[in-house]
Amino acid sequence: MMTANTNTFCNSHTRKLPRMKVVGDGDLPRIHEASIDLLENTGIIFEHEEALEIFKSHGAKVEGKTVFIPRAMAETSMDQAPAVYRHVARNDQNSVTIGDGIAPHPNVGCVFVEDMDKGKRRGLLEDFTNFQKLSQASAIVKLTGATPVAPDDVEASERALYMLYETIKHTDKPVIGSCTVTKKAEESLFMMEMVFGENFLKDHYCIGVSTNPLSPLKYATETLETILAYAKKNQPVYLLPCALAGITAPMTIFGSIVQQNAEILAGTTLVQLINPGGPAVYCPASTMADMRTAICIYAPPEQFLINSTCLQMAIDFYKVPTRIMAGMTDSKEVDIQAGYETMQNMLMGLLAGGHMVEQVFGVLDAIMTISYEKFIIDEEMMSRVIRICEGVDTSDYEMSLDVMKEVGPGGSYLSHPDTFKRFRNQWLPTVSCWTSYDKWESSGKESVMTRANKKYKEILGNRPEMMISKDLDRDLMAYMKKVKSE
Repeated sequence: MMTANTNTFCNSHTRKLPRMKVVGDGDLPRIHEASIDLLENTGIIFEHEEALEIFKSHGAKVEGKTVFIPRAMAETSMDQAPAVYRHVARNDQNSVTIGDGIAPHPNVGCVFVEDMDKGKRRGLLEDFTNFQKLSQASAIVKLTGATPVAPDDVEASERALYMLYETIKHTDKPVIGSCTVTKKAEESLFMMEMVFGENFLKDHYCIGVSTNPLSPLKYATETLETILAYAKKNQPVYLLPCALAGITAPMTIFGSIVQQNAEILAGTTLVQLINPGGPAVYCPASTMADMRTAICIYAPPEQFLINSTCLQMAIDFYKVPTRIMAGMTDSKEVDIQAGYETMQNMLMGLLAGGHMVEQVFGVLDAIMTISYEKFIIDEEMMSRVIRICEGVDTSDYEMSLDVMKEVGPGGSYLSHPDTFKRFRNQWLPTVSCWTSYDKWESSGKESVMTRANKKYKEILGNRPEMMISKDLDRDLMAYMKKVKSE
């Protein structure tokens, strides 16, 4: 299997700041033991005959659709999953190491889109494409694809292929596909082979996919069809429980942590039985329900007590790559609530050590809506958090002791050569206003939303018509037309 050598290649954002930990190291084995207890004695439902046969053929007890995963099978699988892997892009300069550094990518799951000009509306394929273009242009976004907004003008059965086509056409960064039925998953993988070449996927990781257990302790048919298709093709599988404490997980934080961990262990075990050594990404994404209404909420403090603890399990105990949802808000508009909830989640997700980062570009209303302006604002917010995670260089050179001695008491650093040498490396905002009040007032008192609105339009206006050859474009379109008619 091909895994990343982080000494020679890493195109994700660097991390030097020590990770934040929510629970003590001694609690991690307790979480693991409780998870093994659930796997062995309570079991996991897998609603797919082939998945059941795979478990049965490897010695697991199967009763109906319930699989009882033995300790040795689960622990061997977690040991087999790689700690890092290289996700290959069409432009190899954009390939990225997953499991080392910070790699943000587009959102997954929004239905609506909004901007200052047209307001809130159902997302269309044009909107999906626009967010791929914004992602390609971004220095912060490291992977593309996923589902920043579901295109309402494309049949649900065909969305996986049309979204993948637009991603290939307009980006050359690593790609994330869509969870779908077997046929469309296999067709998506074939399209990637059209891009990279026949059999290329056998030895390279080119397209990952997000899959969701159906909490509590269950994997549904479509999820399993996607896992089977991608694992058989040696492609990364992201295992993402979205349990709601109080409804589909225990009300207690610690109980939700254990259940989420068990569900990820079960999915990783299946991936490893199909494709030993293939990437399985640990993606804690559970949260609380608002027990007054029983609806899902994505910005309570408890969310990151659950998920940050699970990141500790992934990174410290199992040593596998992670993905974290880290920019959500329950606010319905881009307001101060959206700001403080988004920043809370970004900081918690990245300080806790998340490798891949999703739901960080433009999401509103519990991931129902994506905002063009908030996409641009969130880019800056993510950039701020990444800068914090870069930490402090404490080398002797960075101490600047010689500079302080040269300037001396009462001096000024403003004109010192060392300042001129270094000032261009200062972090600067992209849409926030740092000018004086008078200058801001004389310039029209523009809000951050207005600046973000102008910026996203400027970016889209400067994007090329497409980033693939006309021949490949023609072949991909012909293939989609062919499989749709079958």
